[in-house]
Amino acid sequence: MRFLVVFLIGALFGTGIVLSGMANPAKVLNFFDFAGSFDPSLAFVMAGALSVAAPGYALLFRARRKPIFDQSFRLPQASAIDGKLIGGSAVFGIGWGIAGFCPGASIPALGLGHTSAAIFVAALLVGVLIARRLARADFFADALGRTG
Repeated sequence: MRFLVVFLIGALFGTGIVLSGMANPAKVLNFFDFAGSFDPSLAFVMAGALSVAAPGYALLFRARRKPIFDQSFRLPQASAIDGKLIGGSAVFGIGWGIAGFCPGASIPALGLGHTSAAIFVAALLVGVLIARRLARADFFADALGRTG
């Protein structure tokens, strides 16, 4: 049952990405092209998603003490704005601006047969593996001048 629910939620997300045009990297890149063919539709997609998600989470946390398929909600515990957060955000934004895909939209784009999505997902996976190795080696703490 859990797998079916996860599949249906993923299918709903992917359908929304495809219908909104966000699986098309040219549409996303046009959002960043302020001097040329600027397309503000990405902002409307994000605003629409937030207008549904924010009240949905508020209602969920009020109505339930725990999720249906787990023992507790797994919410982020860290709240500090540190070098890892800023660096990760910068890498995410640069990758999004270069490729026109965010990780979430690249998966439905794979299903549409976009070759560029396959290249992006491969690069994303390599980047995740490199980041994990660097984290295990405590590279990030050393690079920021902290020990611990």
